[in-house]
Amino acid sequence: MLDAALWTALADPHRRAMVALLLERPRSVGEIVEACGLSQPSTSKHLKVLREAGLVRVRQDAQRRVYALDPGPIAALDAWLAPYRALWNKSLDALGRRLDETPDAPEPPAAKD
Repeated sequence: MLDAALWTALADPHRRAMVALLLERPRSVGEIVEACGLSQPSTSKHLKVLREAGLVRVRQDAQRRVYALDPGPIAALDAWLAPYRALWNKSLDALGRRLDETPDAPEPPAAKD
């Protein structure tokens, strides 16, 4: 089972935006502040939640703190979601087959002028 901290961290839309941003590449706090449009203190609080949930790692680069995604929790989340993804794929495949078997609806009559 996944840690509740992971779900809590990903429940917030600002933190999900930060995760999406860090998916591209590691970024400094300043870059994250600018990209997300939040204040520096608010951004730091969100990054702390992500760090405590294990979703991001931080390293010091001179005066800057650089954040990067930690793929471990994301892989665990993906593994947890796999059975649900399979269920949806199965249901969508069945829907596709059903739609393929359904005869086309007749064209509606043309409007008269």
